[in-house]
Amino acid sequence: MAARGTAKTTGSKAPASRKTRGSGDGATPLGLDKETLLHLYHDMLLIRRFEERAGQMYGMGLIGGFCHLYIGQEAVVVGLQSLIGEADAVVTSYRDHGHMLAVGMDPKGVMAELTGRRGGYSKGKGGSMHMFSREKKFFGGHGIVGAQVPIGTGVSFAMKYNEEPGVCLTYLGDGAVNQGQVYESFNMAALWKLPVVYVIENNKYGMGTSTERAAAHSTELYHRGMAYGIPGVQVDGMDALKVREAGAEVLAHVRGGEGPYIMEMMTYRYRGHSMSDPAKYRTREEVQKMRSERDPIERLKQMLEEHDIVTDEDLKEVDRKVKDVVAEAAEFAQNSPEPDPSELWTDVYKEVAA
Repeated sequence: MAARGTAKTTGSKAPASRKTRGSGDGATPLGLDKETLLHLYHDMLLIRRFEERAGQMYGMGLIGGFCHLYIGQEAVVVGLQSLIGEADAVVTSYRDHGHMLAVGMDPKGVMAELTGRRGGYSKGKGGSMHMFSREKKFFGGHGIVGAQVPIGTGVSFAMKYNEEPGVCLTYLGDGAVNQGQVYESFNMAALWKLPVVYVIENNKYGMGTSTERAAAHSTELYHRGMAYGIPGVQVDGMDALKVREAGAEVLAHVRGGEGPYIMEMMTYRYRGHSMSDPAKYRTREEVQKMRSERDPIERLKQMLEEHDIVTDEDLKEVDRKVKDVVAEAAEFAQNSPEPDPSELWTDVYKEVAA
């Protein structure tokens, strides 16, 4: 696969990249126009600042329960989401705030849900791990490890059955890859050539267990579909441009009716598994090395500056907009009322006619 830099592939070769949004006239030396590049930078920075504020609010006691931050992994979801359209769907795990923002869900509604308020996407009753948006075709946010994979497979089955044009991006972590339901899903997706892309966000640690200790034989997780004939690719998930380029080829393959594809994104989370995790299973030096040498936001920023694509004022304007959006979301969340106790049992069961 001809992604920027080196991308490892297995299985059948993907077709040449189709023309994607932002890759036409006015392209810069980076292959995309200035507007698209700034959009990628903006969305990654929004996720970063939003998650930093969520971490602060958790420390203040304004967010309860579990809270898994996406800091460090922004390039994966931003790069891929920049390629999909209204017909496509997204399903992910409990580390889901970044995915919500990348599909265009309102930051105010996301933050309000984190704080358990009525203005949240699940009316304050779902919290960090369980948010949905029919409008954006975002179907969770799931707290059970690997449970989103059969759901994403089912969504793609419905798309094919109903002859709809969409693709379902199904995100999972390296810790979920060893779950049995994942391989049942792989088999069905390959058997019926479903329009699904399985995106393994390999941040090197499943909770506190490294992939080296959890994966038998090989830690190259993009090979996991070989038994079912599912092709795979390993991509530098700390580079939004590499993610986008590889994603364009994979989506062309899937949209062409060739069946599922596995993308293993080599990424890294800076914080612990959740807010309650001190992350003592890795050294501070390891984290700092990733931050200083491979941070996805800084890498894109440096490329934009090196090629004179943006000015300092362009970047400052993006920063101002992001700060305003995050501040507004935090204020909205804290001012939104809590759910009424009478709502406790609503939206739990679906009532259907006999």
